[in-house]
Parts: sequence; structure tokens; C-alpha cells
Amino acid sequence: MNDSNLIPTYKPSAVHFVSGRGAMLVDSEGNEYIDLVAGLAVASVGHAHPRVTEAIAEQAAKLVHVSNLFETGPQEELATRLAGLTSGMKSFFCNSGAESVEAALKLARKHAGVKGRDAMRFVCAMEGFHGRTFGALSATGQPSKQAPFAPLVEGFTHVPYGDSAALAQAIDDDVAAVLLEPIQGEAGVIVPPHGYLSAARALCDGVGALLILDEVQTGLGRTGAWFAYQHEGVDPDVMCLAKALAGGLPMGACLARPEVASSFVPGDHASTFGGGPVQSAAALATLDVIEADGLVYRALVTGRRLMSDLADMWPGAEVRGRGLLVAVEFSSDVATEIVERALGAGLVLNATSPNTLRFAPPLVIANEQLDDALATLGEVADAVLTKT
Repeated sequence: MNDSNLIPTYKPSAVHFVSGRGAMLVDSEGNEYIDLVAGLAVASVGHAHPRVTEAIAEQAAKLVHVSNLFETGPQEELATRLAGLTSGMKSFFCNSGAESVEAALKLARKHAGVKGRDAMRFVCAMEGFHGRTFGALSATGQPSKQAPFAPLVEGFTHVPYGDSAALAQAIDDDVAAVLLEPIQGEAGVIVPPHGYLSAARALCDGVGALLILDEVQTGLGRTGAWFAYQHEGVDPDVMCLAKALAGGLPMGACLARPEVASSFVPGDHASTFGGGPVQSAAALATLDVIEADGLVYRALVTGRRLMSDLADMWPGAEVRGRGLLVAVEFSSDVATEIVERALGAGLVLNATSPNTLRFAPPLVIANEQLDDALATLGEVADAVLTKT
């Protein structure tokens, strides 16, 4: 019986982690684990990176919070850094990926009105995931997650992901924005066909709609580019970030081209804790580490090696992904058991469905650690697969 005082929104785990360093975690019994989940693609620079923890401690000793009624240096510096990475996009800071999506949805409808367009509808993708607040959940294309909370926010159309023709059929003058993940993460690391994002860009331009890209999971080096849309050379009007942004502290950001950003005026949107000094200092340190240690390129190279090794390990399975966001889809429902057995063997894994494993390790994972992880995984998975 679970005697926790937490509301049971997550399945309880028998393992309690108490510390971590780099790509390693340690539980309350002193057992060590290789982390291939990174807190759901959050700990890109690893656990307890000294540069990030030092930045947090130094800023916390000076100023933790003043609200957004006042400007702070770290927040302004972070917005400037992100502008430099995105050809001048402006930032609204919040606390999570879902909040960044909510801001993007509001901004898109406001911008349509500013432009004199009677456009309130959003086109999103089936199986896409954008969060669990009402607007973000309405955008999420997974009926099983939506059904218990209906009715949801009106005005969302869902089409098959990666299908440019279906996207074109759904877009009309009443569309405020198209909201897509450049790679669908929660759906099992689904990479769209080349040209799909370019087609979405052209279709949006054709009717004056905005292209919003949800880079909450894929952004900040995870796929071997600063942002996944860069693999196709497509620029969004609005982009959502979170997860890896502040090295593990809760932080999200809604970025927008200056012309679009100017549609918001004081009072249109807000976040009490968004872009606080400590979170911003942590994010600046995280960006410093990614740049100084060449982690974007490392994600690209290490990801190719991981995909190759997984394909060699299981020739009959489908291996897909980009950079260090990778999935393996089996022909039978073995993923959950593999995850459970792997944890007992000192390996932290994640299953996005009964037959799909997802890999999103810290970008700092050493080659030797990856070797050890794959060796353990092979032993564990073989024991499960031989039973089926």
C-alpha cells in the first residue's frame, strides 16, 4: 500500500535517488545507475554540473525573486543570449513547457487580431504532445489523455503527423497558427519526412498563419543542432522551450519573432516566477557548458553511434531518432519489462509505449558509460526477448 502524501499522478518507484553526477545517479542504498533518461531530457549537461550549481548558489545568495514588476540582469542577459541563437527572437519566460505552449497559443490569437484576421483555429498533429494544462492538452493529439477532462478548449484540428497533404487540407484563412513538434518525442521519437516542416512553413505563409514549433524536448542541442528545426533550415514564428533550459530548475520560454512578439502588450500575459534571477543564472551557465564543451556536436556524433549500435543489437527492431533523442520499437510489448529489469541492473530507461524504448541521456555521457549501458541493456533485453 502506498502511504505517500503525494497525489498519485505518477506511478510510485521503489528506487529513491539521492544524488547524481554527470550521467550517473545514486540511490538511497548507495547503488549507482547510468542515466539514459536525463530527467526526461532535462539534465543535458548532466547532474550537479559544477558550473551550473555554482551559478545557482551565487545568485541565490544575492537575489532569489523580485517578480517581473522589475528587471533583473540575469533575465535580460538570458534573453539576449537566446536572441543570438535564434536570429533575434524575443523571450517570454515561464516555468514549464506547458506554460510556454499556453503563451504561444495566446500570442497567436492576439497576433491574428492585431493583423485584422478573423483567425482563431489551431492545426496540430495526431499523437503530438504539448502538455497537460487545458490549452496545451487541447493541442495534444492523444485522445486517451484528453478524454477524462473534456470538454477541452475549442478550436483545435488534428491531422496525421508528417503528412503534408493532410496539413494543407486542414489550413484555411481561419487558422491562427500551426503547432508542431519538429520531432514527436512522447509519441516515440517520430521523425517526419524531409520537407515536412518546409511545407508547413509555406502553408502558414500562404494564409498568414504563424508556425509554432514545440522544441521543449528537442531544443538546446538534444538532436545535434541547437534547435531541431535547423536540420531542415526552417525558421518558426514562435518557439517553445523548457526542459534542458535551466539545467534542471523549472523554466520555460516562449520565443517569438519581434514583429509577432510586439502583439503582446503589458497585461496580456504574465508569470510571477518566470525568468527569476536564479533560474536565469542557471540557464546562462547551462548554455555556457553546452557551448564550451561542444555538446551540440557531441550529441550529433554520439547519437549516430548509439543508433548504429542499437540497430546492430536488434536487427528486427526499428531504430529511429536524431542526435541523442532515439527510440527503439519492438514487434512485441516488451519495453515496460525491459525498463523494469534494467533499473534493477543499474540502468535508467524510459518506455513511451508498451513496445517502444526512448533514449535521451545527458549530452555529457562518456563513451565508456554508453558502452557499459549498452552491454547491460543487451543482457537485460535478451532475457526478456527470449521469453516472447
